[in-house]
Amino acid sequence: MKVALLTMFNGLGSTYSLVNIVAEQLKMLLDNEIEVKLLVSQHCPERDKYGVFLDDRIEWVKIVNEMDGEIIHWGDYSSPEGEVHETFFQEADVIAADFVKKLADVDVCIMHDIHFQGWHLVHNVAIRKAQEQLPHCKFIAFTHSAPANRPLKVEWPFSARYSPMPNTTYVYPTQSGITALAKQYNVPEGKCRVVSNSLNLTAFISEEVHTVIKDFDFLSSDIFVVYPGRLTTGKKFEKVAALCGAIKKASEQDVKVLFCDFPSRDIDSEKYKTLIQFEGCRSGLDYRDMAFTSDLGFKHGFPRRGVLDLLSLSNLFICPSFSESFGLTVLEAASKGNLLVLNEAVPALEELGKKLNGYFMRWDARNFGFNTKEHYKPSEQAYYEEHATKIISMMRGNPVLHAKTIARQRFSPEWVWHHQLEPMLRD
Repeated sequence: MKVALLTMFNGLGSTYSLVNIVAEQLKMLLDNEIEVKLLVSQHCPERDKYGVFLDDRIEWVKIVNEMDGEIIHWGDYSSPEGEVHETFFQEADVIAADFVKKLADVDVCIMHDIHFQGWHLVHNVAIRKAQEQLPHCKFIAFTHSAPANRPLKVEWPFSARYSPMPNTTYVYPTQSGITALAKQYNVPEGKCRVVSNSLNLTAFISEEVHTVIKDFDFLSSDIFVVYPGRLTTGKKFEKVAALCGAIKKASEQDVKVLFCDFPSRDIDSEKYKTLIQFEGCRSGLDYRDMAFTSDLGFKHGFPRRGVLDLLSLSNLFICPSFSESFGLTVLEAASKGNLLVLNEAVPALEELGKKLNGYFMRWDARNFGFNTKEHYKPSEQAYYEEHATKIISMMRGNPVLHAKTIARQRFSPEWVWHHQLEPMLRD
């Protein structure tokens, strides 16, 4: 499959929101190994390229914007009535001929605001003319602004902004606009689709986190837990895994746990990691639900900046640590919008947790001058399952956590691609 994105950009300024939307779609297509052409104006400067636009897999195609040696100036024909300038149809013919040539090898052409914007009326007319010679090509027309009210009477070529084009699906970013979209283009609502604008959170994170994501998919998870620390039994990594297993079992949701670990002399790292995985699986996790950054290329520790990036993507932080003098990672997790589950028996965690409105459980702990030992009735697993139910309820009832999770899951480029854009390309 070969897909063209018809934008007619004159530049790639990131302040123009449509540029960012196209950049996300380019990344989706490239990530799924689909050949892609980007159709821009003849005068779009090469020096403007940045980010995904620099990817050499993109075939850049410049559409003619001159006639008889003169630049074609795009008139703003947003009004449904009036007259077009004298050379309008000649310009449309020149552009249409170029469209035919540049789209000859394309299976799908995705147009962005070409049918909507008044200043693209000449391209709107041109692509309709070109389509007559492109019977093999399917068209998808995105509208990114509130649909225009359809006038009672409108003449050609102004009617191009209110008329359907054959073999074309019309797209809007929200379901609430579909009825208005269908009315503008005079098409059945069944010919319209929703493709949300995506939020690519990974565009703002460190390269270290990108490395982790390649081997451990946590972005689509319902509950994502990050636990950083030295790989010592005092940090109680296995308790995090066990509680997460109970949460998965009780919620039947997708739970992922990432341990940002670094080695300790207290215990053999590989033996301890095996124990942690065993406890997690025994409680309800799958082996693939857990990962250690030391197994993902960071044997001697994961950069602190990367940990903060990960905490901005997680929604639950569990700290069953045996001993803490302060608990800086708790503060970091709180600052990134995580529900905190802390060991109440550790004085520093109790003190900090009360200030941060954390949720408390009890594990063995070191106090000032003595150690505590917890006894669970009827069992430790039952204790985890009891608290797992409460934690799930708190997470579901917290509007901020809900919004954070949905933004990461349902508006990610991956979700938009698999559930909205790809099915439309392959229909």
